[in-house]
Amino acid sequence: MNASPDARQQLEAMSAPALDGVRSPPIAGVLLTDAEIDHTAGLLLLRESASSVRVYGQAGVERALRDSYPVLSMLEHYCGAQWHTLKPDLEQPLDGSSLTVEPFDTGGDAPRYLDGSGVELEASGLVFRDRAGGGVLTYVPGLARLDEAVLARLAVSDLVLIDGTFWRDDELAKLGISGRSARDMGHLPLSGPGGTLEALTALKRPRKALVHINNTNPILLEDSPERAEVMRAGVEVAYDGLEVEL
Repeated sequence: MNASPDARQQLEAMSAPALDGVRSPPIAGVLLTDAEIDHTAGLLLLRESASSVRVYGQAGVERALRDSYPVLSMLEHYCGAQWHTLKPDLEQPLDGSSLTVEPFDTGGDAPRYLDGSGVELEASGLVFRDRAGGGVLTYVPGLARLDEAVLARLAVSDLVLIDGTFWRDDELAKLGISGRSARDMGHLPLSGPGGTLEALTALKRPRKALVHINNTNPILLEDSPERAEVMRAGVEVAYDGLEVEL
């Protein structure tokens, strides 16, 4: 899910599958939740694949990655790219597996490279369902709103991997890094009234883990009071190499 600039290290850390060829891709495909640079730059690291890379995402993401930040067009000059459009709120099977995926809008603005283009593009969450085992996983790395529709999807999941980017809304400003708030960047903060942690605490069914954590977020410090608050709420902090079974 998504292809970050760390894609090479992530693939190297994975258990190696049986491959048919020296440069066969070690992944079946890439599912994109948005067109942000930090979620798509890793596609270019797959350019030496011996076969086309399958890429899934909503139609607006494809337009952004062809017209404004042409990652897909560049990839097509190397190994090739097979684009598969995901339609919002529609459950669709993933080829070669027992999984289905359903995207849903989670708010936020279009990437900054689209400023002035008139393009409106929200981030998506993805609901994965296993037709064989029945497990449900919801992945939301960019969460700008917690409306009833989003909360309903989270509530019926077995596992939620959710946006933990910032602890405070003014986190970057407090550190003198940026004048933009968490909400300006399309991320609800974890703390405070209306924050993500408050909503997660109220969810009883799913296992909950935070992902997409910025390096300014104090929950990364195991002995911090913020980390302790997260743990008391029954929420986990995901880490590199985390494996789960549903």
